[in-house]
Amino acid sequence: MTGEPRAAVLYGCGLNCDRETAYAFTLAGARAERVHANALLAHPERLLQYDIFTIPGGFSHGDSLGAGKVLAIDLRHRLGEALQEFIDDGRPVLGICNGFQVLVKAGMIPDLRGSREQEVALTYNAQGRFEDRGVRLEAGPVDSLFLPGIQYLDLPVRHGEGNFQAPPEILGLLEREQMVALRYVGPHGEHDPSYPANPNGSARAIAGITNARGNVFGMMPHPEGFWSRQQHPRWTREEGPEEGDGLLIFRNAVEYARG
Repeated sequence: MTGEPRAAVLYGCGLNCDRETAYAFTLAGARAERVHANALLAHPERLLQYDIFTIPGGFSHGDSLGAGKVLAIDLRHRLGEALQEFIDDGRPVLGICNGFQVLVKAGMIPDLRGSREQEVALTYNAQGRFEDRGVRLEAGPVDSLFLPGIQYLDLPVRHGEGNFQAPPEILGLLEREQMVALRYVGPHGEHDPSYPANPNGSARAIAGITNARGNVFGMMPHPEGFWSRQQHPRWTREEGPEEGDGLLIFRNAVEYARG
């Protein structure tokens, strides 16, 4: 396609990062539209009018029954066919923080068996408290449309249930199939970091994963929280580009959708 890709950003039911996520897509060159969850669930066919779909961060339905669980049930049973068609078409789907939790619990990612069953978990932080600060991330060797040109990212985390866990055989399969998209690393890129570099105790320091095709991407850190260098905690003490690291992810999605 040419021109501005249309990016749908879900809002309502407790999601609360929709405005900054839509703004980041606008900066990246998309025509971003905030779409209320109830309107989309009532008319699932509307989803197919868009080129990019994002579930942003927040506390959907107050995280009743677990973070993202209620919205995941709604998406699976009321939006499932349209969302699966969207994914099968190769269109970009991004889940950030609570959105990542929703995609996991709806079985949309990693979807190793193609059965849309939950295969991994994002559970309570190992430290037992909400984490709200910056982390450093390393992009994995994955074929994801969201990550071209990205090696390291500095982004904020804001979550209480970001501890990525899965059975050993699933973790091994994610590694072998190169579906581990982001890992927490130390300030100088050190692997297998302990707390606080790994803010939640995630197995193998996993911060984000992709599906096998690379068009569905879930991540706990917030790229929409760092689109300008002025949002970095050390922006007055360190030189750097005017654009924040998070904008790269939105640009990649927009460029892919633009074709």
